Amino acid sequence: MPISHFKISQSLAGLLATVLLLLASPWAFADHDEAAEFGEDHSWDSLVKVEDSKMARAYIDPHADFSVFKRVAILDPFVAFRSNWQRDQNRSRSRNISANDMERIKTDVAALFKQVFTERLEADDGYEVVDVAGEDVLLIRPAIIDLDITAPDTREAGRTRTFTASAGAATLYMEIFDSLSGDILGRAADRQVVRQAGGRVTWSNSVTNQAEARRMFGRWADRFRNFLDMHYKGNAEGSQ
Repeated sequence: MPISHFKISQSLAGLLATVLLLLASPWAFADHDEAAEFGEDHSWDSLVKVEDSKMARAYIDPHADFSVFKRVAILDPFVAFRSNWQRDQNRSRSRNISANDMERIKTDVAALFKQVFTERLEADDGYEVVDVAGEDVLLIRPAIIDLDITAPDTREAGRTRTFTASAGAATLYMEIFDSLSGDILGRAADRQVVRQAGGRVTWSNSVTNQAEARRMFGRWADRFRNFLDMHYKGNAEGSQ
């Protein structure tokens, strides 16, 4: 089913243009440099490490008042495949993965991510997801990077089936901002590999790939929702 895309207000669009530079910056994952100059518990921009985070790495502004945020805005996710993914796929396929295939997959992944995060954040009287900036709006800037889909669907006719023990893997890199001021309030990174239970080999196709991606994104969304609930709303039912 097609997923509609939210319109981004001018203030959010301007902020996106600014923070997009962060992904291209070598500071994004410069853990060793950060540790040497700022200490292991602080990032280069004075964010503090979250010790018991469910993410692989997370930092937060210790002075931020998250209790003011009642709504959430989600920018369209940036999506990037792992290095040489297309070349490696085309070495083992009878039908090549084209540039159009890659763009379609990235669009589908971004839309699914945004849909799942919206559903999980809004569930059970949670956080309203909006497309405007505001004093009570927390801005999420997500990126799905190092995306590795084991058996992508090219939507071409044919009966070729691909059997795998893993649907693939991806890394989430996410930053959160005050939607009005543009101040960065936190960042987190986490990688997940989707493997079949018991290591069994199953048929991978567009349906199974989407189901696994939805579960992966759902886990990330639940962790973020529970983080907000536990630390800043006080009404979480437990961690994921």
